Parts: sequence; structure tokens; C-alpha cells
Amino acid sequence: MSEAVTHSTRIGRLKCSFSTTEAIGSVIIWIILTVITVGLALVVFPYYLNRAVLNKTELLDGTGRAIGRLNCTFNIGHSVGHVILWVLLIIITLGLAGFLYVYRVLRVVLNETRVEYY
Repeated sequence: MSEAVTHSTRIGRLKCSFSTTEAIGSVIIWIILTVITVGLALVVFPYYLNRAVLNKTELLDGTGRAIGRLNCTFNIGHSVGHVILWVLLIIITLGLAGFLYVYRVLRVVLNETRVEYY
């Protein structure tokens, strides 16, 4: 009595093509925004950093062929309440909540990310 076992061969990996040039451009923009907003832009910076990296990531199959890409549709309108709550928590805890904030940001951004297959 042997049972036939079927396994899915959808094992693959992720490949990110976020370049150093793109990183430098992003840093320059965020420095300017930080100066203009007197530091307030830094509260939303982690969302857009993660979004930029995710949107430059492809899904590869087991042979290394690109079969899809990640598409993060996050914008600040999706989570304005989340941002306000965490800003208040960071202020109240004198910055200590910031350590948890980075993990929550990643969770929010990942929940707004979908795989688009080619």
C-alpha cells in the first residue's frame, strides 16, 4: 500500500536589483525632505525605503528564470493612523518605541505587497 506523493516544484528565490545609484539618489532626496520638514520625513522614510527595495525584487523559479516580481502598493494614505500612533509612542517613550517601529513598518509594507507573475 504505497501512496503516490506529489510535490510542488515551485522552489525559487528572490533577486533584488536595487542599485547603488538608486540608493544614492534616494538618500539625497530624503536628506532634502528631512531638512525641509525639520526631521518629520524620517518618520515615513522606513516605509518608502522598504517599498523601493521590494519593487525592485523579482521572483525566480528553481532554474533561476524570472517568473514574477514583487509589487508594493503602499502609500502614506494607507497608514496615516499607523504613523501618527507610532510617532506619539516614540515621543512618549523618548525614542524607545522606535526599535519596535521598524518591525511594524516592515509588517505594514509586506502586507501591501503582492506577487505579480509574468
